[in-house]
Amino acid sequence: MAEKYWMATTGRHVIVLILLSVLLIGFGTMGYIIIEGYPFVDALYMTIITLTTVGFGEVKPLDQNGRIFTILLIFLGAGFVAYNLAYFSQLFLDGDWLEIYRRRKLEKTLEQLKNHYIICGYGQMGQIIVRELQRYNVPAVVIENDDSLLLKIKEKGILYLAGDATEEENLLAAGIMKAKGLVSVVSKDTDNVFIVLTARDLKKDLYIFSRAGTQGSEKRLCKAGANRVVSPFAIGATRIAQNILRPTVTDFLELALSEEGMELSMEEFFLSDQSTLIGKKLIDSGIRSQYNLIVVAIKHHDGKMIYNPSPRQTLEAGDILVMIGPRENLRRFSSEL
Repeated sequence: MAEKYWMATTGRHVIVLILLSVLLIGFGTMGYIIIEGYPFVDALYMTIITLTTVGFGEVKPLDQNGRIFTILLIFLGAGFVAYNLAYFSQLFLDGDWLEIYRRRKLEKTLEQLKNHYIICGYGQMGQIIVRELQRYNVPAVVIENDDSLLLKIKEKGILYLAGDATEEENLLAAGIMKAKGLVSVVSKDTDNVFIVLTARDLKKDLYIFSRAGTQGSEKRLCKAGANRVVSPFAIGATRIAQNILRPTVTDFLELALSEEGMELSMEEFFLSDQSTLIGKKLIDSGIRSQYNLIVVAIKHHDGKMIYNPSPRQTLEAGDILVMIGPRENLRRFSSEL
């Protein structure tokens, strides 16, 4: 808002200066026409060389009245030019033109975004989420109002919007109406609830993820409209317990999901209506024979999940296949799918 007010005020001031410049030139031109009887072009020429003090010769010798008028015009012109120089110099020093240019460019980029994710908050969770989305080239924009975190965002070249994510205008500026999903991971649960409520009110079909910091806030976030609620403390505690009870299984899943230290990875793939796999049985799909991939589970469009599906399982439009196998094979399957 402050930037818009500054731009509007500056624009009005510049328009006033331009109008005053036109009036001053008109005043000088009319003066030479009336006092000296100059033709319009000669009068305009005399006015311009007088105001700019370039020192060219007169069109014709001036009489006493003409010289007095010229002196007056010189004082008016010199004062006006001095004021303009002072104003624009101060404007250049006060206004961060490079920052304004960057913001304008950022606004245009945000206007072109679609099917992206809005990340509200760039704390510890937000940074990890953005890093993972960038690794898979998923478009995302961050909304953050902490100056220290904004510096980190700028240094990493992340698309961002400086502001409070609880404000509706910032969600709209981040392109929520064209977004695919929103992730609310700010530090306060009350802010997360408000963000989820606002986002759900703006776009009914938006997929919303949220962070729950305290016990019991999951229910409030779900009632507010979140599709998925994650409690980092509960997940961390469960992960520690699983490491104690099933260390090998946990290590395997962590490596498969993180893609670090092994060639094995786990991915999910959506079968659209145009997929050539629709109507085929799993054994005839070539997933195992051609790509050496294992289908761990199949999620139907109605939400029903089938674990360890039978080779006779028929693939349907809207199915989501959860598969595990070599990363290169998964990439090849994705490109051909």
